Order: sequence, then C-alpha cells, then structure tokens
Amino acid sequence: MMMKPLVLFLLQLLMSSCLVMVDCFGPCELDRVVQLPGQPPVMFQQYSGYITVDEKKQKSLFYYFAEAEFDPFSKPLVLWLNGGPGCSSLGVGAFSENGPFRPNGQVLIRNEHSWNTEANMLYLEAPIGVGFPYAADSSAYDGVTDLITARDNLAFLQKWFLKFPQYKNRSLFITGESYAGHYIPQLAELMLQHNKKEYLFNLKGLALGNPVLEFATDFNSRAEFFWSHGLISDTTYKMFTSTCNYSRYVSEYYRGSVSAPCSRVMTQVSTETSKFVDKYDVTLDVCISSIDVCVEDETVNYLNRVDVQMALHARLVGVRRWSVCSK
Repeated sequence: MMMKPLVLFLLQLLMSSCLVMVDCFGPCELDRVVQLPGQPPVMFQQYSGYITVDEKKQKSLFYYFAEAEFDPFSKPLVLWLNGGPGCSSLGVGAFSENGPFRPNGQVLIRNEHSWNTEANMLYLEAPIGVGFPYAADSSAYDGVTDLITARDNLAFLQKWFLKFPQYKNRSLFITGESYAGHYIPQLAELMLQHNKKEYLFNLKGLALGNPVLEFATDFNSRAEFFWSHGLISDTTYKMFTSTCNYSRYVSEYYRGSVSAPCSRVMTQVSTETSKFVDKYDVTLDVCISSIDVCVEDETVNYLNRVDVQMALHARLVGVRRWSVCSK
C-alpha cells in the first residue's frame, strides 16, 4: 500500500520532465547532444552540428543549441552572434558568457545566469574560418565580407528551421556583441526582405551589446577612455589621437601591415596600460594565464578535447586546434 503514492509521484515527475522538452524527430535527432563530458545533470535538451549553407563550395557553419530549461514550448528563440570580427559564439557566448555551462578543469559547472532559463538559445559560429565552421573549397575563405556573412547566416537559419520545424513560428530575437553590431542589422535586413517574398522569420527584436557600429567613432574613443581613467600620459594621449588613432591601427592590423608610427604608438599605449589591466573593465585585474585560472583558457582547453568535439559532432578542418578568435 505504501508503494502506490511513490509510484504516482514518479509518474508525475516523469510526465513533468517530458513536458519541458520539445520533441525532436528526424534530422535534428542526429544532432542531439546526449551529454557533454563532465556535464552535470540537466533537464533541457542540447543539439549541435553543421548546417551546409553553400553546396557548391561545401561551406558549413556550426551551431550549438540549448533549449530553455523550463517549458521550451512557450519560450522565444534567441540567436546569439559574437563579433571580433572572427570570434566564436560557441567559445565566448555559450561557454564563457550566457550559456548553460562554464568549463572548470575537467568538468562543466552550471552558469546560474544562463539565458536558457528564459529562452531557447541558438549559438552560431560564423563566418567560415571561425571555430569549427569550414569549407571544402579553399577559395571560400578569400574575401569574406559582411554581406557574404549575412547571406550565409540567412541560409543557415533557413536550413536550421528545416531541421527544427517546431521553432519555425516561434518569436525570434537576434542578440550579440562587439562586431555583431554589423552582423545583426545586416542579417535582420535580409530576413525582412525574405519575409516580403515568403514569410519565414517571426522576428520580434534585436539586441546589441557594446556593438561596433562605426570604426572612427567607436574605436577612437579608446584614447580618451584610457586617458580619462589615468591609464596613459598626456603625451601618449596626444600621440594616440594624432600620430595614429585606434581605428587606423585596427585597419592596418587586419590588412596585415601595421605601419611604423602605429606600431610605436601601440607599443607605448600597451606599456602604460600594462598587461594587468582589463581593457574592457579597467576596474578589474586582467586574467594572467601563468597566475590565474582564466575562463578563456578553460574554454580553449575544453573545446580542444577530442571527447568534447565528438560529443558536439564537431571536427577540425584545415586547422590543428580550435581557437576563440581567428584573424
């Protein structure tokens, strides 16, 4: 007689756990992540894998999807994009910032501030050459522009909805940071254009965190920020605003040819600000790998494990190691 309440309780628990999961059959089932190495028990489903966005060049982007922890049926879909350009949404967004887990040695620990408590989180690594995405045709890596990235991201979403049709009509938000200030509006524009021909994207809003919008304005504010916080001298501030400002340096850096004046200025700025100050938050100490346990180092080590890559259905193509950012 004592077993009956226990059986009823277990049945109720089983039914409630089933209700929090969105059923996945067919193509998406192949991308299901059974369990990540070192992962604590969770009630939500995870998926990751590749979506081919260009059959001719065999160009494939990589994604990681963490369904909402509770009642994913009622929660919106959020696409997260990191910037750089050239930085990984998987390594930065998912495993260092707002994803469900943080690497900690050989295991994963729960992130109490994970966004998947309120949304179904889709992290997209793009463009090719960033993280796990790749192309069989080497010419696809040449001259990757924002427009090409936007078109590839659009193709990704179109095909992702074929794998996950249950999310096709879900409220969709696109969020991200840094150079995603370019990626997100350009992708949204293509989505709205597509909707005029064939309605597919139930786009509800965009959110840009610390976005790069315009190089000269955004980047050149760094000199005044450092100077006003006492990190560089008056003389260095003058050099940093007249001899070589930061937007010029970044432009030269990405072209692979930093001029002598810019090299001298940036060396002086780096010397005065020191490697011990976090440039994104000058009130914090920067994490030094030789001294501290750094989140970025933990993430790099974790995502370069063979067992982790197998669990994520990921592979390295054309590179020996996964890295947070690619030039």
